[in-house]
Amino acid sequence: MSVEQISPILPTVSRALLEDWLGAMRGHCPEPQLETFVEQIGLARNAQPGARVTHDQIVHFYQLVAGETGDEMLGLWSRPIRAGALKHLCASVRGASSLSAALYRFTSFWNLLLDDFELELHHEGEATQILLKPRGTGEARRFGHMLLLKLAHGIASWLTGRELPLLRVGFAFERPEFAEDYPVLFPAPILFGQASSSIAFSGDLGELPLSRSEAEMQDFLARAPRDWIFTSFREHALPLRLRELLLQADRLDFHLKDAAQAVNLTPRTLIRRLDGEGTSFQAIKDGLRRDIALRDLSRGIKSIEAIAQDIGFASAANFHRAFRRWTGQTPGAYQKAAAP
Repeated sequence: MSVEQISPILPTVSRALLEDWLGAMRGHCPEPQLETFVEQIGLARNAQPGARVTHDQIVHFYQLVAGETGDEMLGLWSRPIRAGALKHLCASVRGASSLSAALYRFTSFWNLLLDDFELELHHEGEATQILLKPRGTGEARRFGHMLLLKLAHGIASWLTGRELPLLRVGFAFERPEFAEDYPVLFPAPILFGQASSSIAFSGDLGELPLSRSEAEMQDFLARAPRDWIFTSFREHALPLRLRELLLQADRLDFHLKDAAQAVNLTPRTLIRRLDGEGTSFQAIKDGLRRDIALRDLSRGIKSIEAIAQDIGFASAANFHRAFRRWTGQTPGAYQKAAAP
């Protein structure tokens, strides 16, 4: 598997995750407007169930919706979060004396804005936890809960200049069909069906220094949400660690026993751990091949035949069948739709 390091091969997310986002926004945006947003990021309105969405498309979609609606939290809460709110939030936390103080300011800020939920900050030993609790009986919007917890993690990581490890992330809703997308977003064990949505940081946050300039804050905001909605930390997300191992090995003959040895587990334990996270070693390998193909098809530099050979298919026909199984589209149709 020949992998070019010109651009990163980021894990894609399922179209089902985007549909969950769209479903939460339908009370905020007219359907024709939502369809226009989807088309503008290069996605078909009636996508196949297996269709994938890239990080660039998610970022572009957020920026389109926030810009057009004037709501920086995309209609996911009972009141709009007006343009400029995230700038004031970043300015407030940047002036804190420590990360612990910054997280207190983070929770206080949102408690001034949200009517239907409130944030609570708890310290338990060396762990720091933020809980999202309902003020009434409002239904938990899955994407809104995910986005707000991801913002907490992203801002905390940005303030300290490194991606902070997490103990766990919990959600006050049952495991969705697209649960495999959540480890792409959070480097931690993910729990569903919890009493409250929450995010738990590990370590003593009070000792971590903050050092972000005004210029760095402006850059962070201009790139939003790229620097906080996706994670590059791999230590706590086993499927992503294995993906990185495969990518670095650049070998199709990297087998389960090789991967188990690399992460200091027996093959049987590795199989059991992956099964508990709803995946398998072969699924991880196929996901990496799929995402390399999506990247190279989007760039339009290589032929379909060359891409098929690079990711280990004996023939373009075999690649076509696999790609249709992965995404519901042919490579040619995807390449045409992704062309600038």
